[in-house]
Amino acid sequence: MDATNDTIQWQCLNFEQLTTNQLYDILRLRVDVFIVEQNCPYHELDNKDRLNGVKHLLATRSGELIAYCRLLAPGVSFRSPSIGRVITLESARGNGLGHQLLEQAIAFASELWPQQPIEIEAQAHLQGYYERHGFVKASEPFLLDNIPHIEMIRAA
Repeated sequence: MDATNDTIQWQCLNFEQLTTNQLYDILRLRVDVFIVEQNCPYHELDNKDRLNGVKHLLATRSGELIAYCRLLAPGVSFRSPSIGRVITLESARGNGLGHQLLEQAIAFASELWPQQPIEIEAQAHLQGYYERHGFVKASEPFLLDNIPHIEMIRAA
Protein backbone atom coordinates (compact mmCIF):
# COMPACT_ATOMS: atom_id res chain seq x y z
CA MET A 1 0.00 0.00 0.00
CA ASP A 2 1.29 3.45 -0.90
CA ALA A 3 -0.01 6.98 -0.49
CA THR A 4 1.64 10.25 -1.49
CA ASN A 5 1.30 13.58 0.33
CA ASP A 6 3.22 16.55 -1.19
CA THR A 7 6.87 15.54 -1.29
CA ILE A 8 6.41 12.87 1.38
CA GLN A 9 6.20 9.26 0.20
CA TRP A 10 4.15 7.01 2.48
CA GLN A 11 4.57 3.22 2.40
CA CYS A 12 2.87 0.59 4.54
CA LEU A 13 4.83 -2.64 4.23
CA ASN A 14 5.11 -6.12 5.70
CA PHE A 15 8.47 -6.98 7.27
CA GLU A 16 9.33 -9.13 4.25
CA GLN A 17 8.72 -6.19 1.91
CA LEU A 18 11.23 -3.94 3.68
CA THR A 19 14.58 -3.56 1.97
CA THR A 20 17.67 -3.99 4.08
CA ASN A 21 18.27 -0.23 3.78
CA GLN A 22 14.72 0.55 4.95
CA LEU A 23 15.08 -1.82 7.90
CA TYR A 24 18.42 -0.26 8.85
CA ASP A 25 16.90 3.25 8.65
CA ILE A 26 13.93 2.20 10.80
CA LEU A 27 16.09 0.61 13.48
CA ARG A 28 18.52 3.53 13.49
CA LEU A 29 15.70 6.08 13.89
CA ARG A 30 14.08 4.06 16.68
CA VAL A 31 17.38 3.67 18.55
CA ASP A 32 18.41 7.31 17.99
CA VAL A 33 15.16 8.62 19.46
CA PHE A 34 13.80 6.06 21.90
CA ILE A 35 17.12 4.96 23.41
CA VAL A 36 19.67 7.75 22.85
CA GLU A 37 17.56 10.95 22.74
CA GLN A 38 15.20 9.82 25.50
CA ASN A 39 18.07 8.27 27.46
CA CYS A 40 16.08 5.09 27.97
CA PRO A 41 17.89 1.79 27.63
CA TYR A 42 15.34 -0.89 26.81
CA HIS A 43 14.91 -3.87 24.50
CA GLU A 44 14.05 -2.13 21.22
CA LEU A 45 13.91 -5.39 19.29
CA ASP A 46 10.86 -6.98 20.87
CA ASN A 47 10.18 -9.74 18.30
CA LYS A 48 6.99 -8.02 17.07
CA ASP A 49 8.40 -6.48 13.88
CA ARG A 50 8.37 -9.78 11.98
CA LEU A 51 5.05 -11.13 13.24
CA ASN A 52 2.28 -11.95 10.80
CA GLY A 53 -0.08 -9.01 10.40
CA VAL A 54 2.39 -6.35 11.58
CA LYS A 55 2.86 -3.47 9.12
CA HIS A 56 5.55 -0.81 8.98
CA LEU A 57 4.48 2.70 7.98
CA LEU A 58 7.34 4.75 6.58
CA ALA A 59 7.40 8.40 5.56
CA THR A 60 10.33 9.39 3.38
CA ARG A 61 11.34 12.65 1.76
CA SER A 62 14.08 12.65 -0.86
CA GLY A 63 14.94 9.09 0.15
CA GLU A 64 15.39 9.92 3.87
CA LEU A 65 13.22 8.26 6.51
CA ILE A 66 11.58 11.15 8.37
CA ALA A 67 8.75 9.40 10.25
CA TYR A 68 7.72 5.87 11.12
CA CYS A 69 5.33 3.77 13.13
CA ARG A 70 4.20 0.19 13.15
CA LEU A 71 0.70 -1.16 12.96
CA LEU A 72 0.06 -4.26 15.03
CA ALA A 73 -2.68 -6.74 14.24
CA PRO A 74 -5.26 -7.68 16.86
CA GLY A 75 -3.75 -9.99 19.46
CA VAL A 76 -0.13 -8.81 19.04
CA SER A 77 -0.10 -6.15 21.78
CA PHE A 78 -3.79 -5.73 22.58
CA ARG A 79 -7.03 -7.51 21.74
CA SER A 80 -7.63 -4.79 19.14
CA PRO A 81 -5.26 -3.42 16.50
CA SER A 82 -2.57 -1.13 17.84
CA ILE A 83 -0.19 1.58 16.68
CA GLY A 84 3.27 1.76 18.19
CA ARG A 85 6.80 3.09 17.81
CA VAL A 86 5.37 6.42 16.61
CA ILE A 87 8.41 8.51 15.76
CA THR A 88 9.63 11.47 13.73
CA LEU A 89 13.16 12.47 12.87
CA GLU A 90 14.28 15.30 15.17
CA SER A 91 15.09 17.63 12.26
CA ALA A 92 11.61 17.03 10.76
CA ARG A 93 9.64 17.96 13.89
CA GLY A 94 7.55 21.06 14.45
CA ASN A 95 5.75 21.21 11.12
CA GLY A 96 2.83 18.84 11.68
CA LEU A 97 4.54 15.71 10.38
CA GLY A 98 3.68 13.80 13.56
CA HIS A 99 0.00 14.55 13.01
CA GLN A 100 0.25 13.46 9.38
CA LEU A 101 1.92 10.25 10.52
CA LEU A 102 -0.84 9.45 12.99
CA GLU A 103 -3.55 10.30 10.43
CA GLN A 104 -1.93 7.93 7.92
CA ALA A 105 -1.55 5.23 10.59
CA ILE A 106 -5.22 5.48 11.58
CA ALA A 107 -6.28 5.37 7.92
CA PHE A 108 -4.18 2.28 7.16
CA ALA A 109 -5.26 0.55 10.39
CA SER A 110 -8.92 1.27 9.59
CA GLU A 111 -8.45 -0.19 6.11
CA LEU A 112 -6.62 -3.27 7.41
CA TRP A 113 -8.92 -3.90 10.38
CA PRO A 114 -12.26 -2.19 9.65
CA GLN A 115 -14.75 -1.41 12.40
CA GLN A 116 -12.27 -2.15 15.19
CA PRO A 117 -11.03 0.18 17.91
CA ILE A 118 -7.33 1.02 18.06
CA GLU A 119 -5.49 0.67 21.37
CA ILE A 120 -2.13 2.21 22.26
CA GLU A 121 0.35 2.66 25.09
CA ALA A 122 1.24 6.35 24.87
CA GLN A 123 3.88 8.30 26.69
CA ALA A 124 1.77 10.22 29.19
CA HIS A 125 3.07 13.64 28.14
CA LEU A 126 1.68 12.98 24.62
CA GLN A 127 -1.90 12.46 25.80
CA GLY A 128 -3.10 15.69 24.13
CA TYR A 129 -1.44 14.75 20.84
CA TYR A 130 -3.34 11.46 20.72
CA GLU A 131 -6.58 13.05 21.94
CA ARG A 132 -6.49 15.34 18.87
CA HIS A 133 -6.85 12.15 16.83
CA GLY A 134 -9.77 10.67 18.74
CA PHE A 135 -7.97 8.62 21.39
CA VAL A 136 -9.23 8.70 24.97
CA LYS A 137 -7.38 7.81 28.15
CA ALA A 138 -8.15 4.24 29.25
CA SER A 139 -5.82 3.74 32.23
CA GLU A 140 -4.04 5.48 35.02
CA PRO A 141 -0.38 6.37 34.37
CA PHE A 142 2.12 3.54 34.73
CA LEU A 143 5.86 3.26 34.23
CA LEU A 144 7.07 1.50 31.11
CA ASP A 145 10.84 1.49 30.71
CA ASN A 146 10.95 4.23 33.38
CA ILE A 147 8.76 6.57 31.29
CA PRO A 148 5.19 7.37 32.40
CA HIS A 149 2.68 5.87 29.95
CA ILE A 150 -1.09 5.55 29.69
CA GLU A 151 -3.28 3.23 27.71
CA MET A 152 -5.54 4.98 25.23
CA ILE A 153 -8.24 3.77 22.87
CA ARG A 154 -9.82 5.16 19.72
CA ALA A 155 -13.35 3.90 19.00
CA ALA A 156 -14.05 2.19 15.69
